[in-house]
Amino acid sequence: MIKFFRKIRQRLLAENKFSRYLLYAVGEIFLVVIGILIALQINNWNEGLKERATEQSILKQLHSEYQSNLAQLDEKIFMRNEALEASYFLLEQIDHPANIEENAIYDAFWKLVRDPTFDPIVNDIVGSSNLRLIRNDSLVRLLSNWSSEVYQVQELELQYQKFRSEILAPAYNRLGVSRNVNDAVWKDGYSPPEALDKKNSVKLTIDQSPRPMDLREVLKDVELEGMIAQAITYHQVTNIQSGTLRDRILEMLELMEGEID
Repeated sequence: MIKFFRKIRQRLLAENKFSRYLLYAVGEIFLVVIGILIALQINNWNEGLKERATEQSILKQLHSEYQSNLAQLDEKIFMRNEALEASYFLLEQIDHPANIEENAIYDAFWKLVRDPTFDPIVNDIVGSSNLRLIRNDSLVRLLSNWSSEVYQVQELELQYQKFRSEILAPAYNRLGVSRNVNDAVWKDGYSPPEALDKKNSVKLTIDQSPRPMDLREVLKDVELEGMIAQAITYHQVTNIQSGTLRDRILEMLELMEGEID
């Protein structure tokens, strides 16, 4: 093709037909420009296909990760709801000590010292150039805000973690109920809600303390009553924030499903 155009140019010059040569040269330049534009268009189209394929891969990975995050968050909300029920039960036992339920009290004490912490899968998509490949602006906004919203929930969880470690657990030791609480947990077999293998029920032999335990006297402890009330506030506030976070996950999953082919 190049030789063909060269021969035409040489013939026009040899015949002294400069005006025609000039017109031909302009036409040739025009064809070259059109060829370049077509090549660029094809290249952009190919790059677009690659980017869309990458976007689909990212969306599918994110969808799987946020489904896992949702399952874990629901697990933590469930644990806090159990702690809330346990707290209200203990306050009922404090208010009406004539109906003491020993095993249920130990079970409730245990549910208050569990430590539900949300630890979602961390994806580096927000901090990378791949975020621009996601075309849904609403999804990009939610992904960009995700880390800060998770942090707000984790901040509350850390406050309770400190409360149960520095205040609640030492109170159990002071009141002398820790051994009996742990015996009640394990004696019939126990699998924590957060366990990796929830089918694995473990039994341990601890046995209750040989010292006599008067739970009515334990429940008269003013500090313990305050701690139980404080646990209600901690768990209720954290669950409110977790509920908002759950809504965010559901919204993101819905947007992802709308974008995935």
